[in-house]
Amino acid sequence: MPTAIIADDERLMRDQLRMRLGQVWPELEIIGEAKNGDEAIELVDQLQPDFTFLDIRMPGKTGMEAAAVIGDKSHIIFVTAYDVHAVEAFERGAVDYVLKPPEQERLQITVERLKARLVKPAADVNASVTAMLSQLAEKITAPKPAYLQWIQASIGQDLRMIPVEEILFFRSDEKYTSVQTERYEALIRKPVRDLAEELDPALFWQIHRATLVNVNAIEGVTRDIRGRHLVMIKGRSDKLEVSRSFLHLFKQM
Repeated sequence: MPTAIIADDERLMRDQLRMRLGQVWPELEIIGEAKNGDEAIELVDQLQPDFTFLDIRMPGKTGMEAAAVIGDKSHIIFVTAYDVHAVEAFERGAVDYVLKPPEQERLQITVERLKARLVKPAADVNASVTAMLSQLAEKITAPKPAYLQWIQASIGQDLRMIPVEEILFFRSDEKYTSVQTERYEALIRKPVRDLAEELDPALFWQIHRATLVNVNAIEGVTRDIRGRHLVMIKGRSDKLEVSRSFLHLFKQM
C-alpha cells in the first residue's frame, strides 16, 4: 500500500485532509502526522513515506524549508490556503499542491498524478524542487500591498470617509454595495469581489459572494429552519447568510 504523512499546524486541517484522502484514495495509508516542518522531517526519516503533504506556512521550519531538507526522500505535495503565486508556480513545477480546504474534485486530480509518480523515483520527480522553492520563497515573502484604511461612501447627498474598522459589514445588490456601521448605512458602487481583494482578509471575511463581514462584529453563527448558516452581528438584529463555499471559516472557531 502507498503511504503518506500529513504536516499542518492546524489539527482540523489535518483531519479534513485525512478524511478527503480516504474518500478519493482509500488505498493510501496515512502513517503519521506532524505539527510543523521539523516534525515532518523527523517522520520522513523514521517512516520513509511515499508521499509527504506539507503545509506551506507552519511554525518552526515552514513547509518549503522542510521540503528542501527532505529532498528526494519522499514525493512532496504542498498544501496552501490562498497563495496565488505559489499555485501558479506549482502548475508549472514538478511538485503538486492541495488547496485549503481540500475539495474532492481537485484532490482527485492530485491523486491521479501521485499514482503515476509511484513508478518513478522521488529523485526524478523532485529534481527541480530546490530551484522552484527559491522562486516561491521570493514570491510569498514579497511585501504585501497596503490594504484599504478608509472607505469613501455616500449618504444621500453627503460624502463620508469611513474608517474600515468601524464598518460592520458590506452587502451588495445588483447596483450598489451597502456599507453598514453601528450608526448609519452608506452606499458605494464598488462590488464585494473587488473589496475582498483590497481589504485585510484578517479583518474582513467574505461569507457570501455578496457579503463581507468584519470579524470583530461577529457575535456567533446560527442555523434557521431551512438549515442555512447565518452570522449574527453584535448589537444588531441583522443575520447574514453564509454560503457553503465559506462555511470552512467557521469550522475553525
